[in-house]
Amino acid sequence: MEWTDCAAALTAKKAGAEVHVYEKTDLLLGLGNVGGIMRNNGRYTASEELIALGGGDLIKLTDKCARHANIDFPGHKHATLYDVNKIEGVVRDYLIDKGINLHMETRVTDVDFENNKINGILLSDGSYVKGDVFIETTGTTGPMGNCLRYGNGCSMCILRCPAFGPRLSISARCGVADIQGERNDDVLGAFSGSCKLAKESLSDSIREQLDKTGVVVLKVPSEDVNYGKLSTKVCQQYALKEFAENVVLLDTGHAKLMTTYYPLQKLRKIPGLEHAKYVDPYAGSKGNSIRYLSVAPRTNDMKVVGVDNLFCAGEKSGLFVGHTEAICTGSLAGHNAVRLMMGMHLLILPSSIAIGDLISYENEKSSTREGRKDRYTFAGASYFKRMQELGLYTIDTAEIEDRIKKLNLDNIFEQKLV
Repeated sequence: MEWTDCAAALTAKKAGAEVHVYEKTDLLLGLGNVGGIMRNNGRYTASEELIALGGGDLIKLTDKCARHANIDFPGHKHATLYDVNKIEGVVRDYLIDKGINLHMETRVTDVDFENNKINGILLSDGSYVKGDVFIETTGTTGPMGNCLRYGNGCSMCILRCPAFGPRLSISARCGVADIQGERNDDVLGAFSGSCKLAKESLSDSIREQLDKTGVVVLKVPSEDVNYGKLSTKVCQQYALKEFAENVVLLDTGHAKLMTTYYPLQKLRKIPGLEHAKYVDPYAGSKGNSIRYLSVAPRTNDMKVVGVDNLFCAGEKSGLFVGHTEAICTGSLAGHNAVRLMMGMHLLILPSSIAIGDLISYENEKSSTREGRKDRYTFAGASYFKRMQELGLYTIDTAEIEDRIKKLNLDNIFEQKLV
């Protein structure tokens, strides 16, 4: 799971529901344990919108765990880098404090589905759990077979399928056909966009610069520049030629290497990286995890088409990239799950705010072949351009608060509905 389930759990709890989170591994946050980039480009706008909507708890926690704020790197402005080694414990304590029930190392293996409705879920230990409304945030990465088929094999990433079991698509178990992201040459899925190096394995000068400024850009030897790899990346906002000609390192507690994978022997040719060592994925020399293989069809209120009481969020709900996008979609799904339970109208966020526009725009685009080759993020690629063209991108928090107030949506996610 990603940031998504935590966001959904929080808004559902605020709305008054009893909330249970089922996580197959021993850590919350999934890819959030190796990500670390917030508030870059249009994500700043979306973060402030979420705070104004009353769903900014997790954004504030990442701010609190920031190693660097307001930094620039190629193609990106005013980014915050949170410490990936501290964040999970902070988020876990926060959810427990809010009264959310966490079930760790608990894998869902099947659903009890009849008459378009889920009655309950079955867990790997054989137990059965009933529920009123369900939210799927299983992401789109794994199981191992997919990384083998569409990538370069299991890269031994943070999701650890071999240890904790494969991802299961709840929507598919309900008979709903998943949508799959594509890349050129009719290949499905896309590689995760970055790797982590142990900071201790880098030269003193690189480590000092990372600690001080948060970013280091190093030239790739001309014989090793590979532009072709850019098109395979999930994170199209980083598919700029600067990322092929240079190695870009960001300080997220580890040194975040902004490329899908990089052969270690070639990496070690770069001055300062002579003893570099991967910490995630462990097979960063030859591959990375493959994503976007299991997206559920949904409406703009985050409800899964074809199942009366199932919502989805994060990558499961669209070809979205990033923690901010996960938190935004998760917050809406959690809130609407309680609305559905109460028989209320479901909330659709209007396109006059960035979050609402991203959700509806992605839905429209992913219904086309061409649109399934794109990725949707506030941070770059085609969607950030659109944000700027529509005048949605701003870092003026007063203006953002004003937009939300005019729509009468201020603190909507704080409302108790039960």
